[in-house]
Amino acid sequence: MFEFFNNPQNVLHLSSRVLVAGLALLLAGIYGAYLYDGHVPIVVLVTMHAMTIIGPTLLKIGYVMRLLAQHRLGTGLVRAVA
Repeated sequence: MFEFFNNPQNVLHLSSRVLVAGLALLLAGIYGAYLYDGHVPIVVLVTMHAMTIIGPTLLKIGYVMRLLAQHRLGTGLVRAVA
């Protein structure tokens, strides 16, 4: 398992998937918890509210993974020379 994370290209691909999953959870959670007007069971409503917390958490984790992978690949932002 650690061999998978030693390859920055693998981490970069995984970070893209985590970012997409986080965005999907966030948008579905916002829709279900705040925009959907129908009646839903309380378990579904609690799950939708939890998704509004888990989604941004995955976005942050995916973004940090992407930054670390790009740094290890050497494709990060170009620094200004002063």
